[in-house]
Parts: sequence; structure tokens; C-alpha cells
Amino acid sequence: MIEPSQQSEPDPAQAETDPAQEPDPGQDPEAAPVPASQEVPPDLAAVLTGAVDAARAAIVEFSGENTVGEYLGAGFEDPTSATHRFLAELPGYRGWQWAVVVAACPGAAQATISEVVLVPGPTALLAPKWVPWDERVRPGDLGPGDLLAPPTDDPRLVPGYMATGDPEIDDLAAEIGLGRRQVLSLWGRNDAAQRWHDGDYGPGSAMAKSTRRMCRDCGFYVPLGGALGVMFGVCANEFAADGHVVDAEYGCGAHSDTPAPAGTGSPLYDPYDDGVLDMVEQRADG
Repeated sequence: MIEPSQQSEPDPAQAETDPAQEPDPGQDPEAAPVPASQEVPPDLAAVLTGAVDAARAAIVEFSGENTVGEYLGAGFEDPTSATHRFLAELPGYRGWQWAVVVAACPGAAQATISEVVLVPGPTALLAPKWVPWDERVRPGDLGPGDLLAPPTDDPRLVPGYMATGDPEIDDLAAEIGLGRRQVLSLWGRNDAAQRWHDGDYGPGSAMAKSTRRMCRDCGFYVPLGGALGVMFGVCANEFAADGHVVDAEYGCGAHSDTPAPAGTGSPLYDPYDDGVLDMVEQRADG
């Protein structure tokens, strides 16, 4: 059966001028069109498209009487074969279709069954795309007690005795003679910087776009040390992005320079004299 990716697209100009190229309402929309140089002879086409009952019988023999539903049409795979499709009536396979491939040679009186398979239809419920096990851990998945080792040859890390490219880290390590087995590499630092810049606390977030104030001139902004401190810091405002790394160009409504509201800050309402109501009630009682 020809895969959808291998299907040839008809020429739009030819489709407009040649009525013979118009799609048949009963034809399988997912079947590949037969090239003009390999047109199916009329007698052979009649044999292939007329094998509806044989195709249905093949499904019944394969899966049972109650598993096949409405006939959806047929389409040619090549000059000697066609695919008949039926709606599948199987629990858990809503929107799936039975595809029965039939074949016949020129001069044959009847078609033979080549294949019976289940295929997903346009509305079929499909399983999520397969994700390899080593790619399934996502940010935020790590919980208390979990162990997560870095990948072998992780490009984010380099041996601790190598220069990281961050002068503050390298100078300090050389001065005190201490080091870690692995430190953040230049690639790892740039990767983190790009992720933070593009994240929820970067200048492109909805919060940052809603204000003109930026973290770089906020009193709650604590710059990071080293090379990353040029662009990033930590928010120390418990009512804002408390404890999160924020881009220097990020901003929110809790900036330290946010002016206080005018007045007392309490909403104002027209005074209401409930004494009038008491007088009316007293007169009604009297």
C-alpha cells in the first residue's frame, strides 16, 4: 500500500480543465491516484471496485460480523489493485477503518483478497508519539528522593580543572586552589541563559509586556555573580517572582518604584442613610 508521503499531487491546472481528473465521491480519499500512464482498464476497474462484498466477507472472517460498519468507498493503489474501506465497529477504535486490499490481473473474472488491516481515520484516537525513555524526564519532574544523573559527555559540564570561561569562577578557583569535579561549561551557561531569557521570567512573557518597568532598576533585584550576572538576577520580592531567576529586562507590577495609589486606597461609595429606612418602618408599625 502506498504511503501518504509517496502520493503524487495532481496538477491544479489539469484538474480545472480535465473533468476526468475530478475526484470520485465514492473513492478512497487516502489512496494514491493512479498515474495517467498506468490507467486501469475499464473491465479490470469494474472487477476491482465490484469486490465490495468479498472485502466485507474477508473482514467478517478475520474479526467477526459485528466489527464492520458502513462502507466508505474504494481507491486504486495501482493498475491491478484497489483498497476498500469500511468503518470499524470495535471497542476502543472509534474513528478507525478497515482497509481491504484486493488485486486482479487483466482478464480476471474476480478479485482476490491481498490484505486486511485496521488503519486510523481522520478522527481516530491515536496513542501519543513515542518518546525514548531517556528523553521523558521533563523540567519539574524531579521529586524528593529521586536520583537523576547527567548524561554521559553532557555538553553542559566540563571537568573542574578546565577553565569555564567565567573570569569570576576561574580566578576564585585558582586563588583558593579548590575545585569541583565538574563545572558549568560555556555551552551550558549559554543554554541556561537562553532558556531563562525565553521563559516565564524573560522580557517576552505576558507579565513583562504588561509593564514598562524592568527588574534591572528594581530594589528587589539581586544580580547573579559571574558572567550570568550581566543579564540575570534573583527576585527577592515575596509578592512577585520570589526566589526565581529573572531576566534583567523582565518586569512586573510589584516593582520597587511602583507609585502608591491616590487617596486612601479604599473604594468610595455614595453615603447611605439607613435612618430613613428606620423611620419608614416605625410609621408603618404605628
